[in-house]
Amino acid sequence: MERISPRVDLAFKKIFGVEENKDLLISLINSIVGAEDQVSEVTLLNPYNPKNFKTDKLSILDIKATNQDGKRFNIEIQISDEADYDKRALYYWAKIYTEQLKVAEDYSKLSKAIGIHILNFTSIPEVKKYHNVFHITEKETGLLYFKDLELHTIELKKFSDSSDEELADIVAKVKNALDMWLAFLTRNDLLIADNLPKELNDPNLKKAINLLSVMNFTPEEREAYEDHLKWLRIEANTIRNYEQRGEIRGKAEGRAEGKAEGRVERNIEIAKKMLSKNHSIADISDFTGLSPEEISKL
Repeated sequence: MERISPRVDLAFKKIFGVEENKDLLISLINSIVGAEDQVSEVTLLNPYNPKNFKTDKLSILDIKATNQDGKRFNIEIQISDEADYDKRALYYWAKIYTEQLKVAEDYSKLSKAIGIHILNFTSIPEVKKYHNVFHITEKETGLLYFKDLELHTIELKKFSDSSDEELADIVAKVKNALDMWLAFLTRNDLLIADNLPKELNDPNLKKAINLLSVMNFTPEEREAYEDHLKWLRIEANTIRNYEQRGEIRGKAEGRAEGKAEGRVERNIEIAKKMLSKNHSIADISDFTGLSPEEISKL
């Protein structure tokens, strides 16, 4: 059986989004956020529940949590490039921020919300670093006034984008705890829990590697995992084909067309799957971005 990838959202949440593995989630969050937002305890707001797959195998598998100070975290791993991902990240942040406030409560009840988006594609080609942190600041002075908004993007392909890399190449990149977790997410196939180099010799990493190696899926989970994997491969193959054809027109143009075509084909596959499960056309349209007319033609 093919090795399970922690970059697929279902496997990612099954590792980091369950009560018994909150120590791993704490380690991951602390490797990303600044000193003022370090976590000592977390409460999962939407813990992983395999029962969900009996009714909705296409749900968004993000991880929502709150820490000891009431701060909110939304962690999502996204393996396929989507149009307007920046808008999606803002939308998710807004949801987790506004969900705090109950009817008739005062705005003072609102705590800082932090969005963490781990991306298996290059979303910000303008910069080489893989980890970027965004706030709202005053244009001229740089004053940080709206302190409750913080968004992190972590682009995995900027850390490792070659299957030819060996363990020594990965180890050479590990300078901090986040590098350690990216080594796990990108090249776990090179990591053996009982034989880790000193740069990666961490109990949390060992636990994650062992969890991945013994991970079992229910039939519903296996179907969902394979579905997600299939959509990713459809997109990857389409992009590759269009990039090759684009060499005649120019690589940049071919890559852009390939990504667009890949998204359409993937969304059509998702729509067909949702139709087979009797989802409403409105829900399918909202999830895939396809128009009701396009869905009806399927």
